[in-house]
Amino acid sequence: MIVAICPGTFDPITNGHLDVIKRASRHFDRFIVGVAARADKLPLFDLQERVHMVKTATDCLPNVDVESFDTLLVEFAKSVGATAIVKGLRAISDFEYEFQMAQINQAMGEEIETFFMMASAEYTFVSSSAVREVASYGGSIRGLVPVEIERELADMFNRKFSSLEKGAV
Repeated sequence: MIVAICPGTFDPITNGHLDVIKRASRHFDRFIVGVAARADKLPLFDLQERVHMVKTATDCLPNVDVESFDTLLVEFAKSVGATAIVKGLRAISDFEYEFQMAQINQAMGEEIETFFMMASAEYTFVSSSAVREVASYGGSIRGLVPVEIERELADMFNRKFSSLEKGAV
């Protein structure tokens, strides 16, 4: 059984992430979306919320599992028996960073290979940070994230603005 991991913070998961997950998961027996804790990135959603969103978005993919991790990626890969790491790339700037990370991971676990998958053209501009910013100003994120995630983001920002308004009164 060939196991692969697609790691990220997924804050929130976007249609770009989902595109890479769907396309890459067809090539592996088991495909684990690894949701990184990464408190240093100050995520909008807590780890449990992000795991829930990724599970919701990938529910229709039979060989995809979702797990959280708070370790080095190579250690997580070893713990789940993964021999592959899949990383989505949108631009050359993504490649430069991911190439360096792949080399570090290779040095720590030579049995684990990194595979790069180019984002589909319609998602090359989509990032979680851009989605968060647009949503925070009440802009439309339709088509950028799965419908369920769109609702969760709208609810979160509505709650945040409601609490700010109550505090201002």
